[in-house]
Amino acid sequence: MNLFVKDKKGIVVLVGAGPGDEGLITVKGKTWLERADVVVYDHLANRNLNQHARPDAEIIYAGKKSGQATLTQDEINSFLVEKALEGKIVVRLKGGDPFIFGRGGEEVQFLKKADIPFAIVPGVTSSIGVSAYAGIPLTHRDFASSMSIITGSLGENKKANEIEWDKIATYAGTLIFLMGARKLDLIVSQLIKHGKSPDTPIAVIQSGTTPQQKTWTGTLSTIEQVINKDVVSPPALTIIGEVVKLKNTVDWFEQLPLFGKTVVLTRPKDQSESLIDLLQGKGATPIIFPVVQDHPPVDWGQLDQALMNLSIYDGVFFSSGKGVQYFLNRLREKNLDIRELKGLEIYSHGTKANEALEALGIRVTPISNPSDAETLKKSMGKDKLAECRYLLPRAAKAPQQLPGLLMELGAVVDTISVYQSLPNCPKDTNFFESFGLGEINVITFTSAETVNNFYKLTPKDLLPRLKESNIACIGPATANAAKLLGLKVRIVSEQCTIEGLVEAMELHYL
Repeated sequence: MNLFVKDKKGIVVLVGAGPGDEGLITVKGKTWLERADVVVYDHLANRNLNQHARPDAEIIYAGKKSGQATLTQDEINSFLVEKALEGKIVVRLKGGDPFIFGRGGEEVQFLKKADIPFAIVPGVTSSIGVSAYAGIPLTHRDFASSMSIITGSLGENKKANEIEWDKIATYAGTLIFLMGARKLDLIVSQLIKHGKSPDTPIAVIQSGTTPQQKTWTGTLSTIEQVINKDVVSPPALTIIGEVVKLKNTVDWFEQLPLFGKTVVLTRPKDQSESLIDLLQGKGATPIIFPVVQDHPPVDWGQLDQALMNLSIYDGVFFSSGKGVQYFLNRLREKNLDIRELKGLEIYSHGTKANEALEALGIRVTPISNPSDAETLKKSMGKDKLAECRYLLPRAAKAPQQLPGLLMELGAVVDTISVYQSLPNCPKDTNFFESFGLGEINVITFTSAETVNNFYKLTPKDLLPRLKESNIACIGPATANAAKLLGLKVRIVSEQCTIEGLVEAMELHYL
């Protein structure tokens, strides 16, 4: 009897996640993640990629670390079939490329035998990605015109003589050994024994394309002395050949100002894209752990009344892209549109607010971070604000500096909540394990709500570590909220922008 009912089958998609940096996933791989009902991911797949899955998607960890497997390969194979038979889209997210020492071929054979539809999305293999981030071209017309990828994983059931050492030792191209962290002495000794020159350059790269990337270089005869008492931990990649000499001139990733730093983002996921891009551009790896989520206000009454009487205002101040979005959405729901803003001065106090307004073709007067009333007047291009009336649609519990300065200048200010940030419990159950192991360098807070909610979510036994962590805050109000909880705020941006926050982090680590 055929156990696989055709009209109920879904599909299993093997997706290469790349070697570590989440940005190295392909567009097609990301698209499948967004469609997935179930995601089964490996230890070497960046867990941030799971943020692309739907909120209701089932996320299963099937990793193998230091030889210890969460699920056996047979259990993984059976699980993939089981979920596909439920009619679900199953993404099997694998580090690197599924078909380069990733057992993807075995999984596909099992799916084929079970008559389960499948698709393959190639990934950036670690041999290509890690070498690029280490600043070592694998081929170069002056040094190597070919390369060979070899497994360095020689377990209990594998012997050194399964690799044809006599042939690869005389190979003129670049040699790349994957998964050979604990077999470096064997690799070196076998190559020298079979004729490879002891002076051949070698590089060992640990945790490539991540903030933990570390590179040791030397020759076959010196590399173990170079590493000395250091412990090379998986994942590690070894490159052997003359191309290693190019690292001194090609090196780039390890020279970035925030290289090696893991930075936690606590703001809502949909507001983190720009901050992620900035951090990655500086060499840091962001960890998305949103402890708040934006929601509409409890009552639209105040805003609805303001929308029906926009003519009484001299101008409108927007301080966030999210505020613009909620304001305009409500405008449409009331059968109104941006023409209602005609004749009003529109001010943006924040990069995202400015971008959102300009994208709609609205002429905007940007307001720099005002430190006093006179600075605010100059930004607005106004000599007097007395008897002027302004509408400030913004987040509930937003900082009061701007409305305070406007009122100090004699203006009438209507501050109206158009959205609120409520506590959110992120799905990443492994986060506090990483935090407890000291794998986090900086925790960023962009509001008092993010500070308070992160503190509440932190397990009691980790609160001492939190109080000693590097805390980075946007603006003094957020910093004060952190200090009230006993946190050490070492980084505060002078400007209340994400650009200012990243710049403050750079200065801290100079």
